[in-house]
Amino acid sequence: MLRGLLPREYAFYDYFERLMNINLQVSSEFLALVKEKKHPEVATNAIKRLEREADKITKECIDLLHRTFITPIDRDQIYQLVNGMDDFADQMNAATFRLFYYGIEEFRPETLEFAKIIHNCNQEVASAIKSLRKIKKQSHEIRSKCSLIHEFENQADDISRVAIANLFKTNDMMMIMKWKEIFERLEKAVDRMERVANTIESILIDNA
Repeated sequence: MLRGLLPREYAFYDYFERLMNINLQVSSEFLALVKEKKHPEVATNAIKRLEREADKITKECIDLLHRTFITPIDRDQIYQLVNGMDDFADQMNAATFRLFYYGIEEFRPETLEFAKIIHNCNQEVASAIKSLRKIKKQSHEIRSKCSLIHEFENQADDISRVAIANLFKTNDMMMIMKWKEIFERLEKAVDRMERVANTIESILIDNA
């Protein structure tokens, strides 16, 4: 009874959307790097700045969580959402860092496939996150977005397997090691977005 009378803190939705806007910028920067042959140092620095901004937003949100008694959704779900989105930025920062500091001059063809999936996946996550404000009215749309995210993650798994298998067709062991690390980071980035989708689906269940 008392819980229903107390005010809820809706600023959390603002933090979710701010983080997703950061991640959309990250995926756009990475897509431009791969597709338009943007100078790696420019993209690396831009994504690094965005990743640090994501860290800052995440910390602010978690600080608010510690100070808030009544939250609009489950506390653990809030924590999982912001950390999942922050982890995505971390993985993309790590992948781009390696592209630049490993001296990669030619992108392997699977890199563009990854970049497109990452960007498309982020667009679906951003839409689902925005719809959380009206979860009762938009539950069907949110569920459809999450289903697409799962499909993108499966595609990323397939690309990763093919990409790593193709690496071992070369004799350059150093290049194999470099690209294997990069592809693994990109796969983890998509995996983090699927974890966010999983959390969103658990929120849907709790609010059904």
